[in-house]
Amino acid sequence: MPTGFAAIPPGPRWRIVNARVPSCLIPRAVAGPGDLSAVEISISGDRITALAAPGGLVFDPSPSVDLAGGIVFPGFVEIHTHLDKGHIWPRAANPDGTFDGALEAVGRDRSAHWSAADVRARMDFSLRCAHAHGTVAIRTHLDSIGPQVPISWPVFEDMRAEWAGRIALQAVSLHGIDMVADDFAFDTIVRHVRAAGGILGAVTYMVPDLVALIDKLVRRAGDEGLDLDIHADETQDPGAVSLGLIADAVRRLGYQGRVNVGHCCSLARQDDDTIKRTLDKVALAGVSVVSLPMCNMYLQDRHAGRTPRQRGITLLHEMKARGIAVSVSSDNTRDPFYAHGDLDALEVYREATRIAQLDHPVADWPKAITATPADRMGLAAAGRLAIGGPADLVLTRARSFTELLSRPQSDRTVIRHGRAIDTRLPDYAELDAVIGAPALS
Repeated sequence: MPTGFAAIPPGPRWRIVNARVPSCLIPRAVAGPGDLSAVEISISGDRITALAAPGGLVFDPSPSVDLAGGIVFPGFVEIHTHLDKGHIWPRAANPDGTFDGALEAVGRDRSAHWSAADVRARMDFSLRCAHAHGTVAIRTHLDSIGPQVPISWPVFEDMRAEWAGRIALQAVSLHGIDMVADDFAFDTIVRHVRAAGGILGAVTYMVPDLVALIDKLVRRAGDEGLDLDIHADETQDPGAVSLGLIADAVRRLGYQGRVNVGHCCSLARQDDDTIKRTLDKVALAGVSVVSLPMCNMYLQDRHAGRTPRQRGITLLHEMKARGIAVSVSSDNTRDPFYAHGDLDALEVYREATRIAQLDHPVADWPKAITATPADRMGLAAAGRLAIGGPADLVLTRARSFTELLSRPQSDRTVIRHGRAIDTRLPDYAELDAVIGAPALS
């Protein structure tokens, strides 16, 4: 049963009038001078057939929905998530909220519980949440360690096929950079990634042979024709400088694929000269960056009895000023790395705006959960509103960005393939049989 505030006409042709959209997400010929543009949108079947300024569709006889100035987004795109970890919190809570506590809790839970059935059930629950919130594409990292590799990758392939047409799914291998040195383990990972049409990844940290290991990772990705997506510098230690080393390797080896790097938190703790040199390298290498502000603020600079003093986010404004493609995304969801979250990209945008001051002006920051990650994922039609593009929309009552970001927009109407979908979220109780009921404390 479709839910939301807007009653969508039953026929295949209809239109939206008196709407506003982020100006950066529509063709320049239609956009106005401000952060939001007033538009009318005509839909036929699963396509947008017209975008016009107010009154521009006056000769369109199809029934209309009047949004009374409400903001419309294209379907959201999440470029950095961990669907295989999602919702294990009730059986694997982080004991102290730290990064080390998260690593230990996830490691124990993975060894004890991550069967194909377990991963599938939690992944499906997460995808139903994201779908109800209006997300059309997700990239997930998959823990690719030992026996988990032949479990999680086939599950991902099954879920990608099952969710085709609702959420476009991509997967990235996730393991420590030191595993690249183990030829047998690394070859096994690459084989599964290649067979699944995935992306090659790793977590970098400052090990003595880091340059050689990054080179091996980048070179192998180039040889296999695989894109790269790497966790880097997820720490407040200013001595963590792998972002610059990744950019160096990309240029030195002539790697031609897409490279996305997540976190890059230590950059904010480094001196101005180091920051400038690093960002210049990243821009020249064409590397994109995704910030995960909610998860990083949950984990970083956490000390018992002391208020955190570092914000745990990378330098988004400085990156964007250099032409580096930047996105924001959910990262973890109700697992030891982040106890909260619901794979709601609009929540991510709201919190990123507050945390990183992505306003005054709003400018094109709405691209960070739409067009930019879509482009970096190779999804040309997603994340924007265009004539001939998919009629995948999120309709809200909010008439301004301050209204949009002040409430969760829980009554949003989600349009997929031109029709309203059921936006009721799955009940957490569904997971009780999989992960157990939550503790009372």
